[in-house]
Amino acid sequence: MQFIVNGQAHVADPDIRASLLDVLRDHLGLTGTKKGCDHGQCGACTVLVNGRRINACLTLAVMHQDDEITTIEGLADGDRLHPMQAAFIRHDGFQCGYCTPGQIMSAVGMLAEVAAGMASHASDNLDSVTLTEAEISERMSGNLCRCSAYPNIVDAIAEVAQLGPAA
Repeated sequence: MQFIVNGQAHVADPDIRASLLDVLRDHLGLTGTKKGCDHGQCGACTVLVNGRRINACLTLAVMHQDDEITTIEGLADGDRLHPMQAAFIRHDGFQCGYCTPGQIMSAVGMLAEVAAGMASHASDNLDSVTLTEAEISERMSGNLCRCSAYPNIVDAIAEVAQLGPAA
């Protein structure tokens, strides 16, 4: 199977029943995507597939032949962190850090979903996205944090949402 991960083509020959999560971690060595519950309930395995956030543990790798997959390792531009990564650091949006890659990937995908929804309304201003804390929490409800860093996670997401879609 061929995968385009973080902008680079990768070839892997996993079992046809392998999840995307297992292929990313075990065959491609991209261990930033975490295996939490392996049932799609915690969000630790969140990645972007063609720009949309998905739980990598719930999808077969074979379903994503030639898709554009972005993992936490692909967000930064060299040494320059993605704005969401930088905001998580500024707002201390993590404690143990296990859920952090999934939280960041889900947040990036969620803001893209919101921006796409706003784009469908021509009269909306796309310079920034104003979301309430409750809206952010609801949109991120599929990502759990055992350490309860939720207020800081929400603050980090809110900051990046204010920066606008170019972030």
